[in-house]
Amino acid sequence: MAVQKRKWSKARTGKRRSQWKLSAPNLVECPHCHELKMLHRVCKECGHYTVKHKGEKKSIEVISVE
Repeated sequence: MAVQKRKWSKARTGKRRSQWKLSAPNLVECPHCHELKMLHRVCKECGHYTVKHKGEKKSIEVISVE
């Protein structure tokens, strides 16, 4: 079993772990209702999702079941 050569201090461990951060989500405006939504996701407010295929635009209406 491996044995460490010396103990890492709490400060050194904290400095190393300080780089582990969550990045903020990338939000864009929904073209349908103009609310903020995550990129490549269905809008939570209106359920609109736009898909682009080879220059043409198709929109898919998603119906939520509650």
